[in-house]
Amino acid sequence: MSNTGITNWTRSDDEMVEHALRRGASRRDLLRMFMAGGISLAAGGLVLGRADAARAATPVKGGHLIAASWSSSTADTLDPAKASQATDYVRCCALYNRLTFLNGAGEVQMELADSIETSDAKVWTVKLKKGVTFHDGKSLSADDVVFSLNRHLDESVGSKVNSLAKQMTEIRALDPSTVQITLAAPNADLPTILALHHFMIVAEGTTDFSKGNGTGAFALESFEPGVKSLMKRHENYFKPGGAHVDSFEYFAIPDDTARVNALLSGDIHLAASIKPQAMRLIESAGNIDVVQNTAGNYTNFNMRLDLSPGDRAGFAEGMKYLFDRELITKSIARGRAVIANDQPVSPSNRYHNAELKPREFDPERAKSLFEKAGLLGQEIPIVASDAATSSIEMATMLQQAGSKIGMKFDIQRVPSDGYWSKYWLAAPVHFGNINPRPTPDILFSLLYTSDAPWNESQFKSEKFDKLVHEARGELDEARRKEIYDECQVIVSNEAATAIPVWLSDMEAKSKKLQGLETNPLGGQMGYAMAEYVWLES
Repeated sequence: MSNTGITNWTRSDDEMVEHALRRGASRRDLLRMFMAGGISLAAGGLVLGRADAARAATPVKGGHLIAASWSSSTADTLDPAKASQATDYVRCCALYNRLTFLNGAGEVQMELADSIETSDAKVWTVKLKKGVTFHDGKSLSADDVVFSLNRHLDESVGSKVNSLAKQMTEIRALDPSTVQITLAAPNADLPTILALHHFMIVAEGTTDFSKGNGTGAFALESFEPGVKSLMKRHENYFKPGGAHVDSFEYFAIPDDTARVNALLSGDIHLAASIKPQAMRLIESAGNIDVVQNTAGNYTNFNMRLDLSPGDRAGFAEGMKYLFDRELITKSIARGRAVIANDQPVSPSNRYHNAELKPREFDPERAKSLFEKAGLLGQEIPIVASDAATSSIEMATMLQQAGSKIGMKFDIQRVPSDGYWSKYWLAAPVHFGNINPRPTPDILFSLLYTSDAPWNESQFKSEKFDKLVHEARGELDEARRKEIYDECQVIVSNEAATAIPVWLSDMEAKSKKLQGLETNPLGGQMGYAMAEYVWLES
């Protein structure tokens, strides 16, 4: 405090001021006290600033948290294995726990696991925390972990991470608190993989997920798929202190303007995934903060290679040249984006291939490719929706660029409700929106290998599959980087997915909502915000 002009000020004085503020003393009361004690008005203001900052950083118990996502449908689920979009992830993160989780710096930390150890990256020993109970009172055991992980290997379950889980050739309980996981080949990323939202641990034998019975910070009160969910704090939560808020309400408001207005009117505390066009309105409101996450979210343009027109040689490549990436960055994203090179590993990842340059905007080259494909002049339907961030704006930009070279695009705008279950992965030409993933192996295994569950363009390459498998077990970092560089080149050139920019995920929140941080797993604090945020009175 020497730069404030106050002498003999101690930490106990800081605590005295903070305590007085918490008891209800006004700033004016404290300034009078400072002046009576010979402290100047300016110095007293600095002290109060420090006290206010300390108070804001201290979690407060209580309150009802209300947050709104942008997409939901009647296919919403509380089964972690089947979760496929942000709304599912947020609910699952509140109700369940993983063996590990990633903090804001992308570092692996233990959650249900007390330790995860290996000597060869192939056989892993997981020691579980003691004293963990499910919402129904059942104690966590190794059998629950074995059951939960094995579910992903059961084809009838329909797990979204089946291709990742197939690495696990044996999962067995060594004793009630120890699990051994054996992989088909070494993979040093296993602790990171286990931090994915799908690998939540459920109780052994669970077949009915409508109750959301997990070990998480919240217990389910009600859940209406496509409508909303209500949860209350789990009082026997194993983490010290538990959740800060008493209860949590979550639902979707698909219309961006309506979602922003709900925040501005005080009906919700957080509005997820806000378009850049709404930033000026939000920033003019004095009671709203904006949180920006640049972990690698992107909206992509998918052309199925097994359906027309994607099965025509040259069509996918031509479309990639028709994206004006600079204009998308400046106009659609309002500067809150980074130009991408048609592959999913973002610049925030240490394995990003910076030597792979983005395609230039080249309508004439695109026209030549469309002519060779026999498609010039034909009308091509493009499915877009507000569910895929900025996809309608990107589709309109493609339509305008196409009209100048004789290419006709019919934009089929469909509702957000049901988009991910009815159109994504199914329509011949459509948009997707991919949340950040922490490793190239996860991205490639979920989206690009021949058995990937979300293979958006039905891209198949035996060479690519072998490279991904090789990199997974490669412990030499230089060689691993080399392999991932080659994988990114293959995806950029051969897969029929155009990724024009990496978007900054923008969230707007009430100033009452504190503790929200960025996370490499995506927005809303890696979708785990409910457990960590609090509401100032």
